[in-house]
Amino acid sequence: MDTREMVEQITREVLARLKEGGAQPVSGQPASGGAKDASGSQPASGGAPLKAGFAPLKAGFAQASLARYIDHTLLKPESTQAQVDKLCAEAIEYKFYSVCVNSTWVAQCARKLRGTGVKVCAVVGFPLGAMDSRAKNLETRYAVENGASEIDMVINVGALKSGDLKTVEEDMRAVLRACRQTTVMKVIIECALLTDAEKVLACQIAKKAGAQFVKTSTGFAASGATVQDVALMRRTVGPELGVKAAGGIRSTDDALAMIQAGATRLGTSAGIAIVTGTKSSSKY
Repeated sequence: MDTREMVEQITREVLARLKEGGAQPVSGQPASGGAKDASGSQPASGGAPLKAGFAPLKAGFAQASLARYIDHTLLKPESTQAQVDKLCAEAIEYKFYSVCVNSTWVAQCARKLRGTGVKVCAVVGFPLGAMDSRAKNLETRYAVENGASEIDMVINVGALKSGDLKTVEEDMRAVLRACRQTTVMKVIIECALLTDAEKVLACQIAKKAGAQFVKTSTGFAASGATVQDVALMRRTVGPELGVKAAGGIRSTDDALAMIQAGATRLGTSAGIAIVTGTKSSSKY
């Protein structure tokens, strides 16, 4: 079966599940093979297979439970020290899984979050992904040294669209080489710029390269996460990898739709609105 036939088959299966209201939903708990936290729920990691498979969200699923899916995000270039401190304070208060920041803020976040259980996630090669792989490797190394336990790297989109799959994979591996054994690497494929065939290829390459997650978007392209893209990515990577939906997730309903489609992590700056059931004006 060639790539085009495979994509068509996967897309048909995904759309059929979406039509039935299933779309390979995940359970009401984040995916992990690790130890449970104090609330009895398992933190999202993506480092372990989802051996239990997928099941519908449980009735009465608490909005507060969504906090452990959320990477509380601040990626604006004009972000200030005070805003980063506020991001960390909110993550502690609402028990979000991590804060997601540009690499310049990693050390500050690591100091603020030490001992709280909230992790630090750094973006690398952000938001274009179009820099030399050696630059991504160096940025990753410093981010990890400064306290990042998770890395969200942007793929070389131009190489993918040019059919240079070797460069795409080596770019991912360059970042992975700078990670520690315990570091979680997420690969941002920027769905808004890709065809379905390219989305499938990007996910397959990420899985082959050794990533723990694939991620929909930077939030800086024309559009962010969609239910259809999350479902396609989940179908492509299977249960072994995490899928992070990011970009445009602003409400509880948005978050639940992404989880039902197969997301095990959510990147959003609207985390407080999501877990409290209020409205957010955030664009990320």
